[in-house]
Amino acid sequence: MFVLMSIHRPHPEHRGALIESMHRYGAAISGRDGLRSIHTLADERSDRLAGLAIFESEDDYRRLAPIAREAVAEDPFEVWEQVLIDALALREV
Repeated sequence: MFVLMSIHRPHPEHRGALIESMHRYGAAISGRDGLRSIHTLADERSDRLAGLAIFESEDDYRRLAPIAREAVAEDPFEVWEQVLIDALALREV
């Protein structure tokens, strides 16, 4: 199993656009072999959003990630985000 978790801190006026972008990212790979699940989540105690994608393996992530990234390639994250995206590549230990 391989997990990608991305923590986002959008500017309030761009929150909706960022959520739509995260949904497009997920839709681009949803249902493909190697992806267990993908979620867009909102933290109840802050303005943070989290993207959570669970893959069968790191190889599956490497194969599917470019497809997902292409779906949001034109999105202006540098405008929407308060800080750089905090991306975690997680492996079970």
